[in-house]
Amino acid sequence: MEEKDSVRINKYLSEVGYCSRRAADKLIDQGRVTLNGIVPEMGTKISPNDEVRVDGELISAPKVKPVYIAFNKPVGIVCTTDTHVEPDNIIDYINYPSRIFPIGRLDKPSEGLIFLTNDGDIVNKILRARNNHEKEYIVSVTRAITKDFIEKMGNGVPILDTMTRQCFVEQINKFDFRIILTQGLNRQIRRMCEYLGYDVFSLQRIRIMNIKLDVPIGEWRYLTDEEMKEINEMVSDSSKTI
Repeated sequence: MEEKDSVRINKYLSEVGYCSRRAADKLIDQGRVTLNGIVPEMGTKISPNDEVRVDGELISAPKVKPVYIAFNKPVGIVCTTDTHVEPDNIIDYINYPSRIFPIGRLDKPSEGLIFLTNDGDIVNKILRARNNHEKEYIVSVTRAITKDFIEKMGNGVPILDTMTRQCFVEQINKFDFRIILTQGLNRQIRRMCEYLGYDVFSLQRIRIMNIKLDVPIGEWRYLTDEEMKEINEMVSDSSKTI
């Protein structure tokens, strides 16, 4: 076969809608992926005639229509595609008739907007930190908010061996504030609050990029063609990679 027809196995699993490229890397590293009956090395390229399996399941590349979903995740649901590990996982909860996976994460104690899709390329584009895509949250803390707290949250807090980016923070009332992030460190808002001596009582994501939360808790809707056009324009600087 010609070199131009080959593609790395993680990208293949992403493009056929099995999982994100990052999740595919984990599956390969865990030895759960086989290529023609052999566990491949990371970065191995495959051809259209190769047989790819995950946990013994044959993975084909059917022509499927891209699916883009906005879901209002309830507290207690885990954003993982590994349905064997977590009983309260997002995939079983939504129970969509074909394979989809979440774009990014929203931790178990948090609720609000999260995207799900079968389009691996849009996942990679949205998750790239350099794109500075906005995510907006409403946060409730367990003690009275001060002006000093708002200023320090906005100017950056040292967590996870780095300083968080400057961000917009606005007090709503005595215990609630609004924050807009352009990065996605692990449990970022909770860690920022903890550093300043505050505990988070509740955390809700109300917007990702151009999409606002507009469905009840536990429900989802399809993103519209117009919304997807706007998202694709926002991520147009993120070129596909092999």
